[in-house]
Amino acid sequence: MNTLDQLKQMTKVVADTGDFESMRQYKPVDATTNPSLIYASAADSRYAPLMDEAVAFAQQHALTKAGKIGVCLDKLAVNFGLEILKIVPGRVSTEVDARLSFDSLATINKARQLIDLYEKAGVDRARILIKIAATWEGIKAAEVLEREGIRTNLTLLFSKVQAIACAEAGVQLISPFVGRILDWHKQNRKVDFIAPQEDPGVLSVTEIFNYYKKFGYATEVMGASFRNTGEIIELAGCDLLTISPALLGELEKMEESLTQKLSVQTAMNSAEEKIRLDENTFRWMLNEDAMATEKLAEGIRKFAADLMKLENLVSSRLD
Repeated sequence: MNTLDQLKQMTKVVADTGDFESMRQYKPVDATTNPSLIYASAADSRYAPLMDEAVAFAQQHALTKAGKIGVCLDKLAVNFGLEILKIVPGRVSTEVDARLSFDSLATINKARQLIDLYEKAGVDRARILIKIAATWEGIKAAEVLEREGIRTNLTLLFSKVQAIACAEAGVQLISPFVGRILDWHKQNRKVDFIAPQEDPGVLSVTEIFNYYKKFGYATEVMGASFRNTGEIIELAGCDLLTISPALLGELEKMEESLTQKLSVQTAMNSAEEKIRLDENTFRWMLNEDAMATEKLAEGIRKFAADLMKLENLVSSRLD
C-alpha cells in the first residue's frame, strides 16, 4: 500500500479543500472548508450554480442589501457543504464568521442559522460541524451549542490551554494548526528548516492527544494546516488529520512504510498532569504563550479578511 492508504488505516483522513474533484479522487471520510477555500472555489465557473442559487435565495429571503449579503454568504457556505456531503460519507465543517470570535451570543445565533439551513435541506445535524475560533468566547458558545446537539469544530487552536478548555466544554472536535505553529517558530528562531520529529506543531498536537486520551476526554483531535508530509507522518494515529489535495497527492505517490506514532497506550504512559482551568487561568496561560496569542489573532484577522473578499464577490451579484 502507498503511504496514504497506510495512513487511512490508522487515522481518519479529512480533505482540507473546497474542490469537489479532489474529494472524489482522494476519498476522505470528512471534509472541512473555510472562507478562503470557498472564495477560491466560488470564483471557479464549475461552481457557478451554487453561487447562483445562493444569490436567488438571498434575494427572496432578505429586504436590505446588508441582509441579503449575510443570507447569501450563509447559503453559499451551506450549498458547498451540501455538495460535499454527497461525496464524503462523514461530516463537513462549516465556519462561523470570524468577526464574531469575541461574541458568544452572536456565534450561537449564527451557528443555529447555519444548522437550520442544513436541516431544511434534509441533512441531519450530526453530519455538520460548526467551525468556531478557539477564543474563550468561542469555546463558551460551543459549550451551549453542544448541549443543543449542534456539534462544533474549534479552529485556530495553537496551545494546550485552548485544547483543555475545549475538552472541558465538551466540544466534538478541535483543529490544532500544525503548520502555522511551525511557521512562527521558524521565524522566531531565524531558521529555514526544523525536522518533523522536532517540529513544534507536531509536538503540540502529540501533547494534546496524550492529554485527552490519558484523562478520558471524548473530544476528537484533528491535526490541520500542514506544511509537509513529514509532519503528517509524525502524527499517524491521531484521531483525524485534515490534509490539502497537494499533500494528499504526495502521500499517495509515496511508498514509505508508516509507523503509528500516536496511540492510547503511549498516551496513558505519558507524563501529562491534569490542569484545572477557569477563565482567568485560560486568559493568563494564553497570554503567556506568545506564539499562540499572535497566531490566534492573526488567524482571526485572515479569516475575516477572506470573508470580506467573499462578501465583495457576493455584493456585486445582489441588488
